Amino acid sequence: MAVGLCGSGVGVSKVIEGRRIHVRGLVQGVGFRPFVWHVATELELSGWVRNDAAGVEIAAEGDPARIGELVTRLRSEAPSHARVDAIRVDPVPARGERGFVIVTSATGAPGAAHMTIGPDTGVCAQCLEELFDPASRRWRHPFITCTHCGPRFTLTHGLPYDRARTSMARFPMCAACAREYADPGDRRFHAEPVCCVECGPRLRLHDGKGTVQVGDPIAQVLALLRSGAMVAIKGLGGFHLACDARNPQAVARLRARKERERKPFAVMGANVASFRGIARIDDAECALLESDERPVVLCAKAAPRPFARSKDGSGEGGSAGSPALVEVGAGAEPEIADGIAPGLQTIGLMLPSTPIQWLLFHEAAGQPAGTAWLARPQELLLVMTSANLGGEPLVSDNDEAAERLAGDPPIADAILDHDREILVRCDDSVRSAHGFVRRARGFVPQAIRLPRPGPSIIAFGGGYKNTVCITRGDQAYVSQHVGDLDNAATVRFLERTVDHLLGVVGVAPAAAACDLHPDFASSRMAAGFAERTGIALIPVQHHHAHIAAVLAEHGREEADAVGLAVDGVGLGTDGGIWGGELLRLQGVRCDRIAHLAPLRLPGGDRAAREPWRMAAAALHRMGLGGEIGRRFSARPGAPTIADMLVRGLHSPPTTSLGRVFDAAAALLGVCEIAAYEGEAAMRLEGLARTVPHASFRFEARGMGEGGLWRIDREGTLDLLPLLAFLADCRDPAHGAAVFHAALARALADWVVGAVERTGIRVVAGGGGCLLNSLLGTALRGHLRAEGLTFLEARQLPPNDGGLSLGQAWVAMQTVGS
Repeated sequence: MAVGLCGSGVGVSKVIEGRRIHVRGLVQGVGFRPFVWHVATELELSGWVRNDAAGVEIAAEGDPARIGELVTRLRSEAPSHARVDAIRVDPVPARGERGFVIVTSATGAPGAAHMTIGPDTGVCAQCLEELFDPASRRWRHPFITCTHCGPRFTLTHGLPYDRARTSMARFPMCAACAREYADPGDRRFHAEPVCCVECGPRLRLHDGKGTVQVGDPIAQVLALLRSGAMVAIKGLGGFHLACDARNPQAVARLRARKERERKPFAVMGANVASFRGIARIDDAECALLESDERPVVLCAKAAPRPFARSKDGSGEGGSAGSPALVEVGAGAEPEIADGIAPGLQTIGLMLPSTPIQWLLFHEAAGQPAGTAWLARPQELLLVMTSANLGGEPLVSDNDEAAERLAGDPPIADAILDHDREILVRCDDSVRSAHGFVRRARGFVPQAIRLPRPGPSIIAFGGGYKNTVCITRGDQAYVSQHVGDLDNAATVRFLERTVDHLLGVVGVAPAAAACDLHPDFASSRMAAGFAERTGIALIPVQHHHAHIAAVLAEHGREEADAVGLAVDGVGLGTDGGIWGGELLRLQGVRCDRIAHLAPLRLPGGDRAAREPWRMAAAALHRMGLGGEIGRRFSARPGAPTIADMLVRGLHSPPTTSLGRVFDAAAALLGVCEIAAYEGEAAMRLEGLARTVPHASFRFEARGMGEGGLWRIDREGTLDLLPLLAFLADCRDPAHGAAVFHAALARALADWVVGAVERTGIRVVAGGGGCLLNSLLGTALRGHLRAEGLTFLEARQLPPNDGGLSLGQAWVAMQTVGS
């Protein structure tokens, strides 16, 4: 059925030829067909364009030179959210088509899909203009969208991407929306989520127990937030729990209700200017905040004294050439509650991504007409945290929200939801200017290009920060963040994620990959999948996968590499607990060539939650076991731990760098009991950042062999002298700075030694410890000063969120070799 007849169909040459053009990539749900229609009409070509199971198919007839120009412009002028991976052009007989039209999608054969759905994106500037224009028929419409913005991935259950395969299928378009949808010249042409106040979903504010509030839900939610209430607000991929970020009592109540003692919250503001007095935001961070993807961005907290830097980068505390800071400094009074990111020097910031979020800030500003208010600082700041409990998945369903968030006692005082279903749960992405911490909304399911094509692989990731990866050709599709697989709800979420991603990618995997640890829920699921489908199961060692992920995203296939894998824990090939490793990768082969000197884990996994135990292990190894009881007298189990270490009971050795961070933090009195994973290391980094940079650099001088670390003939790096220095340090901030400076130099020396032994000058770094930007920046500088190529994770996090890509790449090389 033709849906957009237009064009003269008159050629400019007597020669009329036909071409069938197949476009592969991210070309559905991004305005690609209207773009093709406009170009083809301008070039006076005849034919049609449609979505198919492989991407976009075009039938073009006319002057062959103009058809060639169309093909060229498919790449050079594609819509901003499109990604063209391949174009195939086949000659076909001209059929005498008249005009150029957009026709109904072709579904294609099962398993033939070669395209993807676009990610969800924030509201575009044009839609914002309509949203705040009282003369627009979409003034303050909570579900405004067009082909350039809005939900895609989270409301789609199948391909090709058409309204019938989205959660908008149950909302018939009104006549006005249908005209826009059918008009190739309209911004909403074939925008599948298109709707208006007459035909779209409806907002609802209720208490979760059947009582629905009457009136304007947006105004009522704002009033609740200003009164100190907690409100659950439905977003693109799930619910947020929101409260007033300037209200310390509200933040404290949110922590108590969510059972989140100290883990940091993110703060949402209307614009970057609204974060004045809260954070120092440089140009790169500003660009991330304002990007279409709208991630949570980690920024430095504002200095505790007035501080300003000019646009040329000069000024107090800065030097010429530094990035321009949008805002630094703080007044005498705190701009937000102290409890939002306690003990840290960074804070997660985000800008609105949905119309509902925008309307809350618009309401707080007094419902001004136009968009001029968006350039001015706004008073309202909101804590926006994922609506989940106890590490379980994000709440995404209305009934689930009422059951889990409005129980007795309630977590949320009210729930703002609507009747557009979220089909795919997807949490907020979190990143810094250096890379991802968590990759999800706004970026998934964008593909990562592999060094070469190969058999399709499904990789099930690790046991923590789990993701799934499925490959197709030379493309790797990594799922949204699933989470820690230590509860049944998250395991069920993983199962649904596998099913959905398989449907979206449309392949039958040739092999399944998983972590070497057989007891991870992901490993058991991979084994079951392989058995059911009759394919090979390929376990991949944890740290091998970390480094393979980095090499895969950088397109490194043939070259050998030295891998620096530094994280919390991973099962080694010898059955040991690894986490500070130097590896040599040669194609699919991985050899361990060096490791950190081991420390004991008194109490096993419990030591990761109680850093004082790692400090006790360090003291024991120093020969100071008698000090354990005195230093940690507040810990009832201290004498028992000292005895366990003496007797070697329940204290397996580990080479984990993450546990060295824990020991350092506890020895300095920074963190003895961790309220969340990584807290000790994060607080230690935050404390180190309080030391002026000049002093920090000075502390790094004069440290080497025989000083704060040792490297023996076998290549083992021993950091015990550094920990001994910290045990005697009376200034925790000074100690934290020395620790980071010395560790970066020690790791660099360690890597350089491996480079000299192997002759390999390409180094890849992976593992959660590299999320520490203070360590990563210093290490990067040292290695580059040595003339080495240092590859780091950029398209995925360096932590376990990237494991599935590494597993998939190793398995693809194994099967294809």
